[in-house]
Amino acid sequence: MYAIIATGGKQYKVSEGDVIRVEKLGVEAGSTYTFDQVLAVSGDEVKVGDPLVAGASVEASVIEDGKAKKITVYKYKRKTGYHKKQGHRQLYTKVKIEKINA
Repeated sequence: MYAIIATGGKQYKVSEGDVIRVEKLGVEAGSTYTFDQVLAVSGDEVKVGDPLVAGASVEASVIEDGKAKKITVYKYKRKTGYHKKQGHRQLYTKVKIEKINA
């Protein structure tokens, strides 16, 4: 059984027991979080929402918050002497999928 959920502007295909990284949720570690935006659920048959599946939810437990690896953003324009170097670390929340309610 799997479900497709939407959170943080992205879509994730999850099944029970999966550990995924999503955009920061603002929930402390050890608590539970419920994803309400379920786009599709697969069980005995596939249910696809229009746009969401009615009454479906995915329960997850929050493992930790963290920062991803640093990426370098470098802007450059030739012949003008313009260059700009920036770094960015994206915040994430690691969650474990506990139960899919369909």
